[in-house]
Amino acid sequence: MRIETKCIQSGYTPENGEARVLPIYQSTTWKYGSTEQMGKLFDLEESGYFYTRLANPTNDAVAAKIADLEGGVAGILTSSGQAACFYSIFNICQAGDHFVCSASVYGGTFNLFGVTMKKLGIEVTFVDPDADEETLNAAFRENTKAVFGETIANPALVVLDIEKWAKVAHAHGVPLIIDNTFATPINCRPFEWGADIVVHSTTKYMDGHATSVGGVVVDSGKFDWEKSGKFPGLTTPDESYHGITYTEKFGKAAYITKMTAQVMRDLGSIPSPHNAFLLNLGLETLPLRMERHCSNAQAVAEFLEKDERISWVKYCGLENDKYNALAKKYLPNGSCGVISFGVKGGREAAVKFMDSLKLAAIVTHVADARTSVLHPASHTHRQLSDAELEAAGVTPDLIRFSVGIENVEDIIDDIRQALDQVNG
Repeated sequence: MRIETKCIQSGYTPENGEARVLPIYQSTTWKYGSTEQMGKLFDLEESGYFYTRLANPTNDAVAAKIADLEGGVAGILTSSGQAACFYSIFNICQAGDHFVCSASVYGGTFNLFGVTMKKLGIEVTFVDPDADEETLNAAFRENTKAVFGETIANPALVVLDIEKWAKVAHAHGVPLIIDNTFATPINCRPFEWGADIVVHSTTKYMDGHATSVGGVVVDSGKFDWEKSGKFPGLTTPDESYHGITYTEKFGKAAYITKMTAQVMRDLGSIPSPHNAFLLNLGLETLPLRMERHCSNAQAVAEFLEKDERISWVKYCGLENDKYNALAKKYLPNGSCGVISFGVKGGREAAVKFMDSLKLAAIVTHVADARTSVLHPASHTHRQLSDAELEAAGVTPDLIRFSVGIENVEDIIDDIRQALDQVNG
């Protein structure tokens, strides 16, 4: 099936007489007739459901749909995108380990990796996303276990050269993890360019309506954990689960099974089945919405580029954008609906512009059906120093403008009148 059809049909196939729409299994537990049956589930000898913190039919159906959209072998939903990012690393790193990350990642991810995970004894080296192979190679250590980047950086809108980063990661025997939130599998499938694991904040375009916080981790099944020799947690017996060796017992599903049996079991960042149900509704219209988000954003970016009151615009769909060539390679059908730009007059002008908008709302969110706006230096990235802001590609005048699916002329009219207020 083509991806538009998968958005509707994948994950859940009702049998004769069953509900046409994915049911909400709003239950914490499942009943069994014998202790032996339940014991086999706890021993991972049989598949089934017994506690929603580990698995739930609604959640699993949606995770399976997203895995199919990305071209992966298995996926797991988490309660937020932050949890997905954390789990993707923590599943293969422990105290004393190290990983490499693009410096332009979302501010919350930057803080999670650079501050919180450091307290757990896991260190990160941030590297310029545009770094050449020599510079990337220099960031690796003997204890490096993973590489992490974003397809389209939030909010710097850097387009990552996925093939280059995958090549370097694999040369060092570690997987490349890609946050594909902004592009979605509609516009980019990182596994086809060498990535091994994909994460999403499903809160954004996948949900699409600002109703449910969530995340997902998807494994391509392509990385050879045994050959690498760097991941004993996957390739040697797990004493906390009766000596199971995940790669031997679960093959290509080893990474996600370990994440479920260990990380989710112990940390419990599972979404509610109702939130998974709402996410599934969003996925059904994802191709339609992404097409509209991208066409609207292209029109808005072209308007901003021509307006003399705007000091700069970043959108990879613009021909003179620094990342246009990479966008044509990795995102030929469109990138996302998010634009970054600066208003002449700096931070003060940016704030006045935002306060003058009427249709676009100032919210701590991005990438849903409604047009929204944010000032990262004051909001999502305010915990970063000036040097860290610069490294993340966030300037004091940067406005993150998330173009919705309203009529594009109404969006442009709103921007025009707000600019008139700044310069009035």
